[in-house]
Amino acid sequence: MKARRTLLTALLALSASLGAGAALAMHCPMDMKQIDAALAENPSLSAEQLAQVKKLRAEGEALHKAGKHQESVEELAKAKAILGI
Repeated sequence: MKARRTLLTALLALSASLGAGAALAMHCPMDMKQIDAALAENPSLSAEQLAQVKKLRAEGEALHKAGKHQESVEELAKAKAILGI
């Protein structure tokens, strides 16, 4: 009985972890679309800010493709903050 409970607890923890990863994986493309849409509207940013947003956006996409979704979300959040979204 104790072994079953331990196994069940481990499976539930793994399931929750995988669910969080999947949620983050789906979050990245939404963030990239928001950034792209904001950039398409020619925001009033300095050249330095615009370059930084584009760099962060590219880094976020690369991290997403590498399966590093938490890092991707963090980089994309920085770009969104500069854009004010």
